Amino acid sequence: MREDLKFVAVGHVDHGKSTLIGRLLYDTNSLPPDKMDEVRQMSEESDGEPEFAFVMDHLEEERRNRVTIDTAQIFFKTAKRHYVIIDAPGHKQFLKNMITGSTQAEAALLLVAAEEGLQEQTHRHAYMLALLGIKQLLVVVNKMDLVDFSRERFQQIKSDITKRLNEFELEPLMVIPIAARLGDNVARRSDKMDWYDGMTLLEGLDQLEPAPSAELGPLRFPVQDIYQSNGEKILVGRMVSGTIKPGQNIMFHPLGKTATVDYVKVFEGQKEKAVAGESIGLVLKEGGALQGLTRGQVACDTDQSPNVTNTITATVFWMSGEPLQKGEEIELKCATRQVLCKVKKIRDRMNSSSLEILAEDADQLRETEVAILTLKADDYVSMDPFELVQETGRFVLMRDTDTVAGGVVH
Repeated sequence: MREDLKFVAVGHVDHGKSTLIGRLLYDTNSLPPDKMDEVRQMSEESDGEPEFAFVMDHLEEERRNRVTIDTAQIFFKTAKRHYVIIDAPGHKQFLKNMITGSTQAEAALLLVAAEEGLQEQTHRHAYMLALLGIKQLLVVVNKMDLVDFSRERFQQIKSDITKRLNEFELEPLMVIPIAARLGDNVARRSDKMDWYDGMTLLEGLDQLEPAPSAELGPLRFPVQDIYQSNGEKILVGRMVSGTIKPGQNIMFHPLGKTATVDYVKVFEGQKEKAVAGESIGLVLKEGGALQGLTRGQVACDTDQSPNVTNTITATVFWMSGEPLQKGEEIELKCATRQVLCKVKKIRDRMNSSSLEILAEDADQLRETEVAILTLKADDYVSMDPFELVQETGRFVLMRDTDTVAGGVVH
């Protein structure tokens, strides 16, 4: 049985990410037959060196037409497993997607161009990978053909990026020299870099481990809505962690009410149990337990409760051109819960690429900066450490309908 694994691809603009993705799709025969033929024809016409940008143009067209490619995900496969590449067009969109849960990466691929080396966005991407707890990391040093496949240049960049990642408490599983345009060390070993005795990129990807199933975590079922059907009230939502089944005693937070599950309802009927990732309906035995239950409550095991608080301290990455002000009222959204908060403190305001502390006690937070915020909410919120349950350990801050920041609870 083939596994599935999702990884995010990040890199500074023009470091060759689109070319690498096109090459991965081509080398794994994951393009439609007509596109494979087109690449082969282009390869013959250009002395074996096709330009893969058109492959990404094709994917962008499919995305616009909503045909087979999701807005943020690209698919390919090896003999071992299926892969999903989460293509991050920029650091803001990447963080927004990761924090809101629209993408879930189990690993990351970080590109650095051999000629240019580490750039500002390289540092920022590295910080965000650390912030989001992505520990499995492959680094590829691309465009080695532009530095004459120099071993010395590769070793210098390997040293620079490893040192930087170590500062974020990240350790790359491997650093691989490649020339994506030519295919060197992507699917086939390069004879131009015979000094490199490590794995190809595809071999390296096959060494990654899928994340442990959220099914094994504590029960977390954020209530999205409550419906009335045939005289029954049904709580609907998506399981984000753990398992739930009929007869199970549960507690709703932050309300603090307990109840017993009567049955688990899905479109096809009833289920013996539901696990993380499934969208379900819950019918409770005690009708009175529904009193006061609304969207935003979280069903949990009675002996594994989240943190229920109205004072939130978290690391926040600011994404808006208009700074966050100390004392400002802002909306916090965590899972299905939305509450107004007041910014009480902005501590350790930091440049996210250089890690320079700009102010220990700040009055504002500017675009692409990071700080530890203390927020006072108008009501109680159920949250977990991000490392325990991602869905209830992350949140976004919103002004009106604009997502202006992402945060994680540690």
